[in-house]
Amino acid sequence: MSAPRGTKHTLAPGDYLWCACGECEAQPFSDDPCKGGASAVPFTLEEETTLKVCNCKHSSNPPYCDGTHNRL
Repeated sequence: MSAPRGTKHTLAPGDYLWCACGECEAQPFSDDPCKGGASAVPFTLEEETTLKVCNCKHSSNPPYCDGTHNRL
């Protein structure tokens, strides 16, 4: 079974936390703090933006999906 792909989200301007542990209830966003010692990744959007957020937790450019799930 392949890893979950990135999901497209349209987000309002503001501050966000991306879940790095994969166990937060608000996937792909963090409940802060992430479980298992992982650190949530903060990111800020200046304007409304549609982006693909990583769900596999292996992106080399978190929180953004970079297609790493295709190589897992």
